[in-house]
Amino acid sequence: MSDTSKVSKAEAEVEQSTVAPADDPTAAPVAVVDPRLLVREEGLKGYVTEFKRKIKGGELGSLPVFVGLIVIWTIFQTQNDRFLSADNLSNISYFLSATGMLAIGLVFVLLLGEIDLSVGSVSGLASTVFAVFVVNHSMNQWLALFLTVLTGAAIGALQGWFFARIGVPAFVVTLAGFLGWSGLMLWLLGSSGTINIPAETGPVHLLGQSSFFMDQAVIGAYLLAGLAVLSMLVGSFMEQRRRKAAGVPFRPTSEILLRVVALGVAAFAAAAVLNNASGVSNALVIFLASLVIVDFVLRRTTYGRKIFAVGGGIEAARRAGISVPMVRISVFAISGSFAAIGGMFFAGQTASATLNAGGGNTLMLAIAAAVIGGTSLFGGRGNVWSALLGMLVIQSIQTGLDLLNMNTSIQYMITGAVLLGAVVIDSVSRKSQKAAGRA
Repeated sequence: MSDTSKVSKAEAEVEQSTVAPADDPTAAPVAVVDPRLLVREEGLKGYVTEFKRKIKGGELGSLPVFVGLIVIWTIFQTQNDRFLSADNLSNISYFLSATGMLAIGLVFVLLLGEIDLSVGSVSGLASTVFAVFVVNHSMNQWLALFLTVLTGAAIGALQGWFFARIGVPAFVVTLAGFLGWSGLMLWLLGSSGTINIPAETGPVHLLGQSSFFMDQAVIGAYLLAGLAVLSMLVGSFMEQRRRKAAGVPFRPTSEILLRVVALGVAAFAAAAVLNNASGVSNALVIFLASLVIVDFVLRRTTYGRKIFAVGGGIEAARRAGISVPMVRISVFAISGSFAAIGGMFFAGQTASATLNAGGGNTLMLAIAAAVIGGTSLFGGRGNVWSALLGMLVIQSIQTGLDLLNMNTSIQYMITGAVLLGAVVIDSVSRKSQKAAGRA
C-alpha cells in the first residue's frame, strides 16, 4: 500500500490555507490542520487530547465552577447531612433566582468589559414602583409589571447614553445611579419604609415561594426535564446538519447522543430531587427560560455577535461597521430590564416592597455570580449560563453556612475569597491563552 493511501481522513480534510515555518520564510508552506477534525477522527483519544490542549492553553471553561461546586457540596454535606436533602436543594433553587436575574443582565455588561453598579438599587426601585402602581393607584398588576420593566430599561438606557454618547465612565455613571435610584426608592416608600403588595393573584403570587410550575409537582418537573432533553437533541442535530452543509467541522452523532444522555441524567435527577420536596418553583422556571432565550440571542443572532465584537475590541468592531454607541446603550438597557425583573422576584419572596429590596450585598453577589460562573471581567468572553453556575456556588455557600449557624461575617469572607479565586483563575487563563497564541 502506498504512503498516500495511508493518509487518514482527518489529514485529508486539511484547511485550504497554508503557512510558512516562522524560522524559515523561504521554506515550503505547511498545511494547517483544523484540530477539531483530528478530534472527530480519533474518537475518545482525540477528545482526551483536545481536553489536555485546552487546559494547557488556559481554556478552562466551566470546569473550575463544577469542581468548586463538588468541593462545596461535599464539605457542607459532611458537616450537616441535611444540606443535600430535597427541601434544602429546593430552597437553593428558589432563592438563587432573584439575584440570578440581576446576574443575567450583568453578563451583558461584563461582555463589554464594563460594569453596572446600579442594578441593586434599580431592582429595589422597580419593586417599589410596582407597589406604588398597584397599591396607591389600583393599577392592573400585569400592566404595572410591564411599566416596571419598561422603567428599568429606560433607566439602563439613560445610563448607557451618558456612557456611550457623553463619554462618562460606566463606573461613575452607574455609581451615581446606585445612589440616585436608592434615594428615589426611599422617597417613594415614604416614612413607613414598606408597601405590602396583594399576593393572592398576579406576578407577586406567581413568584412566591409557594407557587410551583403547573401546580402539579411530578408532572411539571418531569415535563421540564423532558423538554430540556428534547430541545438539546433537536438543536444539536439541526446544528450538525447546518455545519455539514457549510462544509465545516461538526459534532459526530455519537458525541451528540452522549451529551444528550448526560443532560437527561442530570435533568431527571434534579426533577426527582425537587419532586421529593415541593416541585419546581415558578421563579426557577422563569429564570431558566430567561437563560435559554438570552443564550440564543447571544450565540445565534447578529446582535449577540456584535456584543462579543465590541467586548473583544472596540476599534476593530467600529471598523467592521458596528455602531458601538448603540450596542453599549442597548446592553445597559438590557441590564436595567433584568434588574427590574429581579426586583419583582424579590417582591415575590416577601410580598412587599421594602428598604432592603436590592440593598445590602445584592449588587456584590450579582457581580460575583457572573464572574464566578466564568464571565471575564476583561470583556469579550463568557455566557449567560455563568449566572446560573455562579449563583449555585453563592447560594450553596450561604445556605450551607446558615445550616451551620455561621455568622454573616463568615459568609462575606468566604464569598469574597471565592470571588477572588475566580478572578485569579480568569487572569491566569488569559495569560495562558496569550502564551499559547489564542488570546
